[in-house]
Amino acid sequence: MLMKLDGLIECEVVKRPSKMIKTPYVADIIDENGCEFLGHTPSLGCCGLVDVGSKVLVSQNPNKKAKCDHIVYLSIKDEQIIGVHPKLAETLVENALKSNFLNKLTNIKSYERERHLYIKNRVDSRFDFAGIDANGVPFIMEVKNVPLADFEDVYAKDRKHMDFSGRDINSKVAYFPDGYRKKQTDTVSPRALKHIKELTYIKQKTIVRCIMCYVIQRNDVNRFQASVIDPEYKEAFKNAVENGVEIITMVVQWNKNGEAYFVRDDLPFNT
Repeated sequence: MLMKLDGLIECEVVKRPSKMIKTPYVADIIDENGCEFLGHTPSLGCCGLVDVGSKVLVSQNPNKKAKCDHIVYLSIKDEQIIGVHPKLAETLVENALKSNFLNKLTNIKSYERERHLYIKNRVDSRFDFAGIDANGVPFIMEVKNVPLADFEDVYAKDRKHMDFSGRDINSKVAYFPDGYRKKQTDTVSPRALKHIKELTYIKQKTIVRCIMCYVIQRNDVNRFQASVIDPEYKEAFKNAVENGVEIITMVVQWNKNGEAYFVRDDLPFNT
């Protein structure tokens, strides 16, 4: 087990944004007894996983002064418990590091969180992890949360016309990124694109090991890929792999008790 979330209750999203606080980061949620709460949803609607009608697992906000009573951590869809809170991914990776679950980073000598790196005109970012591996080689690792998967990574309008009735339920492709953008030609996440490009540059110019870790918080998948809906990120991912940036695809299985279990860190990926 990698981690456990305590005090989870099952709720349904009834409105997002909330009728009380007009921000997409807050939803009105209702529990099985009909009690209504404000739920903080840091991943916005997570492409339908935390939208109106979604079943979610939430826990009380430890910050008693916060406007939101609860925080949305997990979503329930098609019997899958899916981690949607982005910060969960970083904690899961840190616990995997400490337990030597990551095959590419066993017995590391040291690490630190959120290391800021600056190279004039080329790199200016805070990366999730930096440290020294078992052989004394420095490494930088950026973590991305991957809650989304489907039988094929295609545009939603095309998926409507496809028949997946004969497919194994566990044969989905996990993909990143996906989300709201003003124009279809925009990149989904400028920050994610910046990170992978900067890691590629660092890898080209130094001996530092550069690693992208995609945390797939569901276990109904058999492969991963950079999403086709963002051609610019997909090309940057391909370029990163070709230039030696290492890829970790860590699959995690959640249950309703709030327990997260390590499944594997080598899910096949497409470039």
